[in-house]
Amino acid sequence: MIKTLRQIWKTPDLRNSVFFVLAMLVIFRVAAHIPVPGVNPENLGKFFSSNAILGMLDVFSGGAMENFSVVALGVGPYITASIIFQLLAMIVPKIEEIQKDGEQGQQRINQWTRLATVPLAVLQGWSMISLLRASQLGVIGDMTMLETIGMVSTMTAGTIFLMWIGELISERKIGNGISILIAAGIISRMPQIVQQAAVTFEVSQALVLVAFVVVAVLTVAGVVLITEGQRNIPVVYAKQMRGTRMVGGMETFLPLRVNMAGVIPIIFAISILLLPQMIAQFFVQAKTEWLAAFAQKSISFLQGNLVHGILYFLLVFLFTYFYTAVVFHPDRVAENLQKQGGFVPGVRPGHPTADFLSRVMNRIIPAGAFFLASVAVLPVVMQQATGSQSLVVGGTGLLIIVSVIIETVTQIKSQITMREYESL
Repeated sequence: MIKTLRQIWKTPDLRNSVFFVLAMLVIFRVAAHIPVPGVNPENLGKFFSSNAILGMLDVFSGGAMENFSVVALGVGPYITASIIFQLLAMIVPKIEEIQKDGEQGQQRINQWTRLATVPLAVLQGWSMISLLRASQLGVIGDMTMLETIGMVSTMTAGTIFLMWIGELISERKIGNGISILIAAGIISRMPQIVQQAAVTFEVSQALVLVAFVVVAVLTVAGVVLITEGQRNIPVVYAKQMRGTRMVGGMETFLPLRVNMAGVIPIIFAISILLLPQMIAQFFVQAKTEWLAAFAQKSISFLQGNLVHGILYFLLVFLFTYFYTAVVFHPDRVAENLQKQGGFVPGVRPGHPTADFLSRVMNRIIPAGAFFLASVAVLPVVMQQATGSQSLVVGGTGLLIIVSVIIETVTQIKSQITMREYESL
């Protein structure tokens, strides 16, 4: 680690890239504390402390949502737009063809994703403002239509600003910019969580604290193991004559990762679980008694630890299968291998290779799906086991942070290796 840091410091362009990323993160954290005009901060804090739904979303925004800052929406609309186009690529043949066009096709899809982010941010911003208006705590007072449009426009501009920062970070090729922003937001909440735990700490909870530390360490170890875990499929390239030279005959492997879906299934599951609760929030203050009572019972039912944990586990498990099918195409992989003269030993090229890869992937996915689902429900299990609400091991947060760190370190090492070859 120390050697890597020294190499980063000795490489001017790589050192400047690291400082640039740190500067962008500082700008992001400053923007997260610039509130949108027209909001009562004290009443807003009370509303978030009493609302578990928004509290969960606020963790991923790094407190920007609780502050109701100009970047309160975070990069959520951009992620949603990205997921939509990934799903459309499975349904619309035209988008799938564009996706196969390489870098040029990916640039077109990225442009469409940016454009789709704007209406999604407008919709999400308007929904959040409407939700705060519906509360009886006086978070947002009476506003004119022009003031509402100004507030929604400010929040939408904040999302576009974060999207731009994320792309600037990605251009430095030392990590995915959007992922780094999400991880930075989660890490920024840790001092506050530790402070709250320290204030409410009692000597009788010492054993509970030790248990949380042990589980956190084991979770990090498990995240690293599953994130780096992969099944290597041997691939052999046939020898070919090109002019007077014999090329090919190389043996390599095709890596199939245990957790190919990343944290996307967890984001899917959270969205599905929160959507009916968010809709029910609008009807809690309804004048019709049966409608208000039904909305309140629905929220209480979905927020119950047992029901929430079971639904969360099942949704993450199922979405892992679904998203792996979105990102991994055995037919396309087999076709590319056949075009390049490669084959899996003992398996015929073409459809037999695609069937073989599908069988192997179906054996790997359950382990990754079970791990993701277990990490997702870890806070609920710890709360039930210890009865403590002040200390929560955020499995999803740890998964995101560790995954981002591994990806960033890997890209930095590849940049260092590339520069070593250039010097030779």
